[in-house]
Amino acid sequence: MLTVEQVLASQKANIETLLGLTSKAFEGVEKIVELNLTASKAALAESSEHAKALLSVKDAQELMALQTAMFQPLAEKTAAYSRHLYDIASGSTSEFSKTVENQAADAQKKFMGLVDNAAKNAPAGSEAAVAVMKNAVAAANNALESVQKAVKQATDVAQSNFNAVAASAVDAAKPASKKR
Repeated sequence: MLTVEQVLASQKANIETLLGLTSKAFEGVEKIVELNLTASKAALAESSEHAKALLSVKDAQELMALQTAMFQPLAEKTAAYSRHLYDIASGSTSEFSKTVENQAADAQKKFMGLVDNAAKNAPAGSEAAVAVMKNAVAAANNALESVQKAVKQATDVAQSNFNAVAASAVDAAKPASKKR
């Protein structure tokens, strides 16, 4: 049986966890806002410089050279922005995942404590039922661990794919800017 103190302690821990997650979410939002402001300022400054350069163009060949010179840095900056945004998002997701995993592990420990306590106080002759219940809990824990491993592997593959796509986009922009 849970005591009032245990329930209150659990509620307090849950509120502290929620407040911590809320704080992490706001940190992520702040980082994204900061990234967007920095990128917007840089884009505005570069647009201004590019507009000034366009006004000083004397012929079509110079115009093409100016446009070509702008293409490669733009691809690299876009890839860098995407990478930074991905890092912020994956960092926030990682914090949430760690918290959920810790909460799940704590809940599993408490549940196993209840199962063990129930097994100790079970009437004679119920050993088979207790064993079945323990096996079911163990199977559920194994399934949860398998899912967590699969999610981790999928996340790692997604990150590798993101890195490869970003690198190939920048690499593809290099020859394209040289051809013009």
